[in-house]
Amino acid sequence: MSTQPSKQSQPSPRRAQPPRRGRRPGQESSRQSILEAARARFAAEGFTATTIRRVAADAGVDASQVMQFFRSKEELFAAVMAVPPSALERFATAFEGPDEHLGERVVRAFLAAWEGAPNESEPLMAMLRGAIVNDTAAAALRDFIEARLIDKTRDRAEPDARLRAALASSMLVGLVTGRDIIGVPTLAEADVEEIVAGAAPAIQAILAPAT
Repeated sequence: MSTQPSKQSQPSPRRAQPPRRGRRPGQESSRQSILEAARARFAAEGFTATTIRRVAADAGVDASQVMQFFRSKEELFAAVMAVPPSALERFATAFEGPDEHLGERVVRAFLAAWEGAPNESEPLMAMLRGAIVNDTAAAALRDFIEARLIDKTRDRAEPDARLRAALASSMLVGLVTGRDIIGVPTLAEADVEEIVAGAAPAIQAILAPAT
């Protein structure tokens, strides 16, 4: 009596795993490192002096990896200029409250944003330095100031309110430029309270003149 050989059980074929979508592990952290390095470079040196190679060296990656995420220095700069919501909130809250102390609140909000924590101040400083030579930065800076300062005057009935807000914003940008970019000694050495005491009355007189 012949016996049939027993069939050896064959392992079932392994199901192919679907390909993973999204960035590979580590890519997101590399992108964030590049953004942080670029933000600091643009803030300290401006658009023209900053190079992809320097940003890559600061981030600890190869220059080609920077270009993999951002196709040009212009695109990298645009990504850096994303102002965090906390900085925008400062200007919104500055206009809350009585007109009596509006000048002081606006000057404090302006200085706190431009000279405060790096995550707030560096994108703004990059905008300010870049505005001289880069149209994207100039447009972003104009939009930031108009949206946060000039547009706040729409509720004010005076026909020249927007002009006065534009004058105030020019003074504030000039203050930050002289203090943090040009480095005018008297301005650079003054503490925040001295700046507020000197600038707030002028901003107050422009934004909320006594009737």
